[in-house]
Amino acid sequence: MRLEAITWERMAEQLAERVLRTRAQDGSPWLRVGVDGAPAARPGELAERIGGVLRLRGRGVAVVGTGGFLRPASLRYEYGREDPDTYYSGWFDTGALWREVFGPLEAEGTGRVLPDLWDPVTDRATRSAPVQLPPDGVLLLHGPFLLGHWFPFDLTVHLRLSAGALERRTEEDERWTLPAYRRYEEEVGPADVADVLVRADDPRHPAWGGLGGH
Repeated sequence: MRLEAITWERMAEQLAERVLRTRAQDGSPWLRVGVDGAPAARPGELAERIGGVLRLRGRGVAVVGTGGFLRPASLRYEYGREDPDTYYSGWFDTGALWREVFGPLEAEGTGRVLPDLWDPVTDRATRSAPVQLPPDGVLLLHGPFLLGHWFPFDLTVHLRLSAGALERRTEEDERWTLPAYRRYEEEVGPADVADVLVRADDPRHPAWGGLGGH
């Protein structure tokens, strides 16, 4: 795939335009967009940028991070606090994401999305109120490992970091997670399956490719 240099601002604008041209694959009145990437690639920042542009275009938006859908500490740390295999397959409550985020956005759903479920600091339920997405509203879900769970996204974006950039930009106390990202690359190949690929090795000079139309 040929990648072209672009600014984050322009990227957000073009991705928002792509969203506006996209139709839900299952006839749902809502669109579901995944912004996939390790925390070091800052997928949440891109999701917020896209959401801001969409709001200016008159769309209802819910920006949701998978960090609000962690499993309880007793399950996350069952094999220790720094087990990369558990981080890869057992930290995030994918069942809750299906139930509380994707379920309400099915064709006959309510459009009421839960923005978060679990607070990792207090290790308790957040008790947040659902967000009501109007018809033609857009979910922007961001976080790592999004493309390995068959989530019903209508558009996916993967922020890729080379192995060296990922190591440099990951905080020292989080480097134990690096084997999980290597496993994700090997088992899922997110750069190959995402609709849009963003190379984010240099946060000041991103490049991207794959922005075709549906």
